[in-house]
Amino acid sequence: MQTHARKTGAAGHETSATLDAEEVARFTAIAADWWDPNGKFRPLHKIGPARLAFIRDQLCGHFGRDGRDARPLEGLGVLDIGCGGGLIAEPLTRLGAHVTGIDPSDETIAAARAHAEAQGLTIDYRACRAEALVQAGETFDAVLTLEVIEHVPDVPAFLRVAGALVRPGGIMILSTLNRTLKAWALAIVGAEYILRWLPVGTHQWEKFVTPEELARALRSAELEPAIFRGLVYNPLTDLWSLG
Repeated sequence: MQTHARKTGAAGHETSATLDAEEVARFTAIAADWWDPNGKFRPLHKIGPARLAFIRDQLCGHFGRDGRDARPLEGLGVLDIGCGGGLIAEPLTRLGAHVTGIDPSDETIAAARAHAEAQGLTIDYRACRAEALVQAGETFDAVLTLEVIEHVPDVPAFLRVAGALVRPGGIMILSTLNRTLKAWALAIVGAEYILRWLPVGTHQWEKFVTPEELARALRSAELEPAIFRGLVYNPLTDLWSLG
């Protein structure tokens, strides 16, 4: 499930409303695998093209850019919350955006930074939480929270923090798992237990978020939900597309 909303108005980590320490530790343990397309993050590599297309098109449409340009996002400040190894931060940087990627895991940020440097890309990676940026008074043209909110304890509280980082007139783009039986079958039974793409326990179905729940949480963060799109998997072609 993809959406964008317009702005209207590990060790050492403790679980809080916006961060689950066990979730951080789980991803820290596999930080070295981020850039293996056939490893534990294979699903994110597979959804990457469709997800990136949605992000590019929404940013270009919102800010009046021509998506056919080589660097259509030139000069836009983009924050990637829960950036992981940089699977989205890197292509957005190539499209011209000034990307800041944050993640609470030191090991994950180290992996992201090392890969970006090897590609000759300049990305502002920081091992920190979104609250630190709010306290510093930072804001961005666009804030991304991709495959993050299904891992936080309190979605409305998290989105209020993330929403505070969107500049007036900016947008937030989210990607998460809809709480449907199909998502349970694909993301948990299929990806974790049968295909073993992900470690067992990566997702909890009760943490998946329906579009209606997400819309309410966004409005509580003074963000107006604008567009919802689905991501559809074709098992015959092993490809994901917007649906």
